[in-house]
Amino acid sequence: MTYQEFENTVTGLLGPMDALAKERFVAMDALYRDWNARINVISRKDMDGLYEHHILHSLAIAVYLKTVLPDEFARWADGSASILDVGTGGGFPGIPLAVLFPKAKFTLCDSVGKKTIVAGAVSKALELSNVQVVNARAESLPQKYNYVVSRAVAALTDFYPWVKDRFTGRILYLRGGDIAAEIGELAGRFRLKTAGIGVWPVFGALSGEYFNEKWLVDIKK
Repeated sequence: MTYQEFENTVTGLLGPMDALAKERFVAMDALYRDWNARINVISRKDMDGLYEHHILHSLAIAVYLKTVLPDEFARWADGSASILDVGTGGGFPGIPLAVLFPKAKFTLCDSVGKKTIVAGAVSKALELSNVQVVNARAESLPQKYNYVVSRAVAALTDFYPWVKDRFTGRILYLRGGDIAAEIGELAGRFRLKTAGIGVWPVFGALSGEYFNEKWLVDIKK
């Protein structure tokens, strides 16, 4: 996917982007190529898939909010939301979301220091004043956030204990594959009401083979 194809897809789903957002999304390609050559946070074979596999996939969270939870989308847009990105790696999904929602406050967290070096350098180069990058385990953070976001860093039964005390609203978790059994195990182990766990097919909104069996799991507090 080229940048222009990415922009066309995003504007078709979310509406026009302002000039600064476009500049930042364009700049990501060179920034990630440069940093990934030094510290490998994206498979080097996958760098040509940056816009589709990493940036657009991250923005599936925004598409979900606008499509299913428009009031929540507005909250992110007006700056009244705080978001914790757990296991951010090189900055996904947090950095693309922070570009799209420049008024919302993002904390990007990863326990692997070299990954936070990349996320921090990219966010600094993009001049994202709404992003803080921390090298820590999520469960060690002292504060709570309105939302937790993440891209498939672990099975839900492993992930949930890390963040269960770190959010007040929702977990928005990008996950692939057959997740029905995983959600059932999560609900049973932690006594969560299944009515409070939603599953949204990313592939219903984003076309392309890469998004087949990609899901967004929405866990309400």
